[in-house]
Amino acid sequence: MKAHSIRARMALASVLPVLLVVLTIVGIFWRGRVQDLEASHQQRVDLLVHQVAVFSAYDMFSGNTASLQSVVQEMQRAPGVRAVRVFDVQGSAVAGSGASRSSSWTEIAAPDYAAQQRQHQIDVRIEKILPAVLPIEDLFTSGALGSAAMPLELGSAVIEVSRQELDDKKSAALWTAAWVGAVGILLGGLLAYRLGSWVVGPLVRVSNMVKRIGRGNFAVEETVATDDPLQELQTLLNQMARRLAWSRDDLERQVQMVTQELRLKKEQAESATLAKSRFLAAASHDLRQPSHALGRFVARLGQLPMDAQMRQLVDNLERSVQAMQDLLDGLLDLSRLDSGTIQVRIGVVDLNEMMSAVRSALHSMAEAKGLRLVVRPTGLFAFSDAALLQRMLANLVINAIRYTEHGTVLLACRPHAQGRGVRIQVWDSGIGIPTEHHEDIFKEFYQVANAAGGRNFGLGLGLNIVQRSAALLGHPVALRSHPGCGTRFTLTLEAATAPHHTAPAADAKLQVLPGDVSGMQLLLIEDNVQAIEAVKGLLQSWGCAVQVALSLPEALEQMQHNGVPDLILSDFHLGATENGIVCIQTLRRVAGRHIPACLMSGDTHDAFLQAVLAADLPLLHKPVRPAKLRSLLRRMRA
Repeated sequence: MKAHSIRARMALASVLPVLLVVLTIVGIFWRGRVQDLEASHQQRVDLLVHQVAVFSAYDMFSGNTASLQSVVQEMQRAPGVRAVRVFDVQGSAVAGSGASRSSSWTEIAAPDYAAQQRQHQIDVRIEKILPAVLPIEDLFTSGALGSAAMPLELGSAVIEVSRQELDDKKSAALWTAAWVGAVGILLGGLLAYRLGSWVVGPLVRVSNMVKRIGRGNFAVEETVATDDPLQELQTLLNQMARRLAWSRDDLERQVQMVTQELRLKKEQAESATLAKSRFLAAASHDLRQPSHALGRFVARLGQLPMDAQMRQLVDNLERSVQAMQDLLDGLLDLSRLDSGTIQVRIGVVDLNEMMSAVRSALHSMAEAKGLRLVVRPTGLFAFSDAALLQRMLANLVINAIRYTEHGTVLLACRPHAQGRGVRIQVWDSGIGIPTEHHEDIFKEFYQVANAAGGRNFGLGLGLNIVQRSAALLGHPVALRSHPGCGTRFTLTLEAATAPHHTAPAADAKLQVLPGDVSGMQLLLIEDNVQAIEAVKGLLQSWGCAVQVALSLPEALEQMQHNGVPDLILSDFHLGATENGIVCIQTLRRVAGRHIPACLMSGDTHDAFLQAVLAADLPLLHKPVRPAKLRSLLRRMRA
């Protein structure tokens, strides 16, 4: 509560009546005073003209002009008198003194002369001069003796008096009234201020108590005076503060207990999450080594001549290996998103080339289910990360193929927002998704139509990876689907103009010629014998010359005898003390130049991924697919 505001309002409430009373009294006083002054002035003017008329009567009767002039001059000396004139009955001036605007009886006797002089602050009075003596008895006149004749008019007396003195007295009266009013208002204001202090003081003390309680300061109690008019209220506020202090202490104890419990549960959850991450990382690493070798053996086996039955068996084996590698890739992508080690590289992406690459990679999967995978050509370009965007589109198309039993899966794009944006859409004619599951399908390991947990539908990570990757890139994801009506996923990107030279999308490099890597000199550094045999056999089948080393000393020896290789392929873990990053850096330093190199590993933990990023080395996660390895060799050779 603002004390000065309350005091000001109290003072205003008190001063207003005082002000009205004072102004009323002052107004009445000044008005009465002005009227009195006006009346006194008029009486004085009347008295002056009457005196002139009386004093002039005998001189007019006797014709004593000199005496009459003396009377006029003496009257003109009176304060405020501007002019005195005496006229006979014929209107001729007999005597006069002072400055007058007119000396003619005709003008002075005119009805509007007095009004005109009043405008110049001059009052004009005219009075007839009558004889003051008895008429002379004419013994020779007819009529009874002693009969008196009617009084005769001797002339007129005119006097002009200035109102300046009257105006000065009025001004003095006004100033006196103003001073009286000011003193009255001042006294009223002081009284109002004092009254406001008497009223506001207790309110301010109560306000301070409420502020203290509002700030949570319950420990200090205000001292209450016995003569305070708000004593009872202040006592109740002190009691309320004590109760609030007790409640706050009890609440703090309860919050501490709940916080401790939540902290323990949080630590347990973090421990469980850490354990899960460690398990996934360890399991992923342990599974990737044999899966990597198995994939290379199957790829090499597929290049050998065989009969139809053997070819079918190898194809089934290859599809099984492919499914296992897809599951491991999903876990890898999820762990990379969790660790935040994905580096986004935004550039101009040729959407037609990217969608064609997705079609090439997934066309056989759609044909295996009897579906048509349709990709509409386009000439649009957009800003995005080519590798992440292609992975997102591949996951959406794979998801559409898995949940569609017959019909078509369509991948297309079109302009949006008057050409400022691009919408990439994946349509399918599958089973559809109920509305209540539209948010749940983006969760980890969630599958609407896979209640039994069949692995034909994967782990349920694809859409979660799509959503998190889209958030990382700033590409909104929209879903429209109803049961039995199929599903449509939409990605919205920022449109771009076609560059002068557009680099092909990452997976577009999978379409390479059989002999485009032949003749490359490769140094393979790997401590796993099965992986060495699988990768070496696959590379040699592509026409590459492969030198093998199990450790850094063997790699240095191979380079010393066979020269600097065109490319170094190295596993990360090389025994108990060595790693691929140090090995590659050492070989480059010994060679005295930059040797193209690539790491292969099944590790997914944060520290490893950060180290790879810091070393600026490309990374192939085991199991490495032959197409990706071949694409990398082609790019390195170029």
